[in-house]
Amino acid sequence: MEYNFYAMVSRMKFIERWALMRNSRTENISEHSLEVSILAHALAIISNERLGNQLNAEKAALIGIYHDATEIITGDMPTPIKYFNESIQGAFKAVEDAAADRLLKMLPEDMQKSYKDIFFPKQEEAYLWKLVKAADKLSALIKCLEERKAGNTEFISAEKSIGGILKQMELKEVDIFMEEFLPSYQKTLDELNCD
Repeated sequence: MEYNFYAMVSRMKFIERWALMRNSRTENISEHSLEVSILAHALAIISNERLGNQLNAEKAALIGIYHDATEIITGDMPTPIKYFNESIQGAFKAVEDAAADRLLKMLPEDMQKSYKDIFFPKQEEAYLWKLVKAADKLSALIKCLEERKAGNTEFISAEKSIGGILKQMELKEVDIFMEEFLPSYQKTLDELNCD
């Protein structure tokens, strides 16, 4: 029997983000998911090393890789529409869950259990998933910074909004990342390469 899961996941590269906004450089969900994975891993390591937690940083990275995989089926819904009101947000969550279930069924039954808690959070991993959500927002903030750096003012209000959301999350890991690592995203390659 043939299974379509990995071929479907490989199509993440065809789903563009920020579709309603003028971009100086387009970004697809495959690229975004890699960045979220890196950031989620970093936040979990910060949590462990600086805040004394014992989170599975590799699991955070793995969740980050797949966090938007459902968009292969649903497409990328613009944030202002997705979160317009609780009714739309609830309906879209149900659509995302159905899409995740559909993707899981594209795997052999014996492999589905290994992927289920990457698509659906377990109660005991709620904090880890919160860090992945923060990594998703950090990635969006980084996109806004990059666009502003390129002279594109289209993302200015999104940058303010996302910055506010990150503050409301009240995560020390995010505060540490933003203080110690986020300023580097404004540097040129020569500045980054400097000792």
